[in-house]
Amino acid sequence: MARKRITEAPAIKSWEEVDAALREIAEAELTLGDIEAEMNRQIIGAKKVAEQESKPHADRIAKLEKDIKEFVEEHRTDLGKAKSKALNYGEVGFRLSTSVTVPTAKEKLEKIIRSLKARNMNDCIVVKETVNKENLKKYGEDTVNAVGATYKQKDVFGYDVFKDKVERTSSAV
Repeated sequence: MARKRITEAPAIKSWEEVDAALREIAEAELTLGDIEAEMNRQIIGAKKVAEQESKPHADRIAKLEKDIKEFVEEHRTDLGKAKSKALNYGEVGFRLSTSVTVPTAKEKLEKIIRSLKARNMNDCIVVKETVNKENLKKYGEDTVNAVGATYKQKDVFGYDVFKDKVERTSSAV
């Protein structure tokens, strides 16, 4: 026996039903907005409570860190060549930290880049090239296809609901 294809009839059969569905979407979006607003109010409240409860602990940690740093700096010679000291509840010490700062002024930055190129230090230069698809789209189908990209146009379905025409119901939060 051959397989039969069952096609499901569309649920909406008239423009009135489309309009009713858009109204239902608008009502649901309004309710979602109310629910999300209440959720955000609760989140903000919870963040404020957590911030108030954690502030004394964070302040205490900051003070203890400052006191420990001052003590260890005063007693640096006790560390010897190890530069660190293991204790029962942690470890303190010093480590060599290296950083490089690059000026942000365009002229100085260009001078550094030229100097890096002259020294053949190209691995220190970051170059990022990407295609600006919005600008490329402006050239049209022939040009886009000529450069090896693909140009597609299609009608995309969309809808707008008029939330201002929907009365708020008591089901809203």
